[in-house]
Amino acid sequence: MRFLDRSASRDWVDNAVRLIDADAQRSADTHLLRYPLPGRWPVQLYLKDESTHITGSLKHRLARSLFLYAICNGWVTEGTTVVEASSGSTAVSEAYFAKLLGLDFVAVMPASTSPQKVALIEAQGGRCHFVDCPSEMYPEAKRLAAESGGHFMDQFTHAERATDWRGNNNIAESIFQQLALETNPIPEWIVVGAGTGGTSATIGRYIRYRRHATRLAVVDPENSAFFGGYESGDAGFETGLPSRIEGIGRPRVEPSFVGQVVDRMIAVPDAASIATARHASDVLGRRVGGSTGTNLWGAFSLVSELLESGRSASVVTLLCDGGDRYSGTYFDDAWVTAQNLDLAAPTAILDEFATTGRWNG
Repeated sequence: MRFLDRSASRDWVDNAVRLIDADAQRSADTHLLRYPLPGRWPVQLYLKDESTHITGSLKHRLARSLFLYAICNGWVTEGTTVVEASSGSTAVSEAYFAKLLGLDFVAVMPASTSPQKVALIEAQGGRCHFVDCPSEMYPEAKRLAAESGGHFMDQFTHAERATDWRGNNNIAESIFQQLALETNPIPEWIVVGAGTGGTSATIGRYIRYRRHATRLAVVDPENSAFFGGYESGDAGFETGLPSRIEGIGRPRVEPSFVGQVVDRMIAVPDAASIATARHASDVLGRRVGGSTGTNLWGAFSLVSELLESGRSASVVTLLCDGGDRYSGTYFDDAWVTAQNLDLAAPTAILDEFATTGRWNG
């Protein structure tokens, strides 16, 4: 009788899942903050504050799901080198989980990546591997994983399938639980951006699964392909251009983006995203990132629609990460000027909305 037995690796797998679950158990759920709108308005706006994760962003949830998915599929086991194509928050969060499990982590990124981002990844124990052109990131990540006998995590392919969209404490379930005692516990709209597309897929599926009347709006920054792909119905739509709003926007429609669960797409100019991030930072008394600005620009427009209709309703969006890491970009007037961005027009729109509830965006 001949057989092959690889069950010895199960001990490592069991312990790895335990470590990840224990890490989640030690962390309280992220807060649902009420955004301060005028008290006379019958519409409430909420921010799901994902910046409070230990790695500082919404991508912490994604990284946790990706690691559990890879481990339970047998792709990651003891000694596996984990490779990802990312220069941003996903790499920071994946580096954290790799360190937790005693695994090597390599982030493949453009050589132009800022030293601040590199430092965040290295602070979590990750190693940065640079390529000259952003288009080289994916093939280089695959090559490094194959060369090392490791695993290419591939967030853009696996994001929508790694998270259990039916519940199991995903972000959608958390939002509805936290709204349960509010004036309008079933939100009229949930507004999110798309980077991988995993968050919008999870929320859109959950809404339908639970038969909520809530609608899902996805906001998309300049140069990103998601709006064009949604408009044309072309899953292969590409712009070939990078997004200036970190964490969201992609030059191509990523495999994890499920446009069929999106009720409305909203294109947001980059100047509007940055102006709104600054505006919200002043209102909240703390800096928020550019993607939160994109989210709020879309959310404000929907709040205005509801006010115009006289509806009592609620809207929810995400505070994706803090703004301190963008002090040299979105909050730097010299950087904004160098990007040929004029914040005057969107700032005027925001000021009028804050005062009257009218939206001229």
